[in-house]
Amino acid sequence: MSITRIPHTVEPYRLAAAAEYLEGNVPLEKMPRLLEAVGEQQGECAVRLQFGVDEQAQRYIEGAIEAQVMMECQRCLQQLPVDISADFLLGLLAGDSQAAHLPKRYDPVIIENDQLDLWSIVEEELLLDLPQVAYHQEGECPVSKEQLQSGDEIETHNPFSVLNALKSKN
Repeated sequence: MSITRIPHTVEPYRLAAAAEYLEGNVPLEKMPRLLEAVGEQQGECAVRLQFGVDEQAQRYIEGAIEAQVMMECQRCLQQLPVDISADFLLGLLAGDSQAAHLPKRYDPVIIENDQLDLWSIVEEELLLDLPQVAYHQEGECPVSKEQLQSGDEIETHNPFSVLNALKSKN
């Protein structure tokens, strides 16, 4: 099954049993935690999801996301496009107690009421792959290196200079 818009919620066990494939987009402006973290966004996140069951009967979602997120440059405080691309492998679980038995290659996802909010999964993966800080490339930023320096260079005092002086006396 291929679609242009990823559905908000799905029945993941049914999709895994049928080895379904979903490909589509999720609007960035519909991701409240992303908006809280980096501000207003436009555009969409491209999503590819393959549902399946592995040889140990573990249901999973193998996915990939790609998006361009606008973040604030920490030098000039202007908007900067940041490309996000991530792959993930999620193991579907009915409860926390099953997490201990999940193979290490999977990240756990708890399924409640046989429904899974795909948009929150996509948003979580985007948030996990955001850089901690964003900067324009040197030369592209309106703020130069020289403008970032504050005053004259300060001579730093080495706290071990006293020990070095004592050592050189002997």
